[in-house]
Amino acid sequence: MKKYLILASLILVFIPNLNKKSDEIVIPDEAIRFRVVAESNTKEDQDAKTIVKNTLEQDLEILLKNSKSIDETRTILKENEKHFESLVERTLLTNKINTTYKVNFGINYFPEKKYKGIIYEEGYYESLVVTLGNGNGENWWCVLFPPLCLMEGEDNNTDEVEYKSFVKEMIDKYL
Repeated sequence: MKKYLILASLILVFIPNLNKKSDEIVIPDEAIRFRVVAESNTKEDQDAKTIVKNTLEQDLEILLKNSKSIDETRTILKENEKHFESLVERTLLTNKINTTYKVNFGINYFPEKKYKGIIYEEGYYESLVVTLGNGNGENWWCVLFPPLCLMEGEDNNTDEVEYKSFVKEMIDKYL
């Protein structure tokens, strides 16, 4: 009887939320962002931004895959800043992209961004920023810690994400 009372309580508490999907990913106060800013909005400069972003994102995924805290992520990024500069330089040379660049890990400005109905406020945030040329073009950014970058991706459709509930799984299993 006690088992059924507990199960009934769980159902009453959690049923309203079982089929809800999260509408937004909220960036926590303690986060580290990653941003790549194109030289301009020409197709060539936007393509260059994407190439640099893709290369760095792959590298960051490997470097940060076992990071468990913001402090650990911060340390990894600080220790690898020169590595990121070399990687950007190599990527530009390999792809015959003739532009200057700057890599900065620290407190950097981010403009306001509206993404999937959510407004992310402009401000200064701890971040790894790569600026190509004068940085007058559109930018791409995501969050390295917590690792929303590597989960979300630039063009993924979060409407297709399926959220699971431990409680729902238990109810399905026993009912």
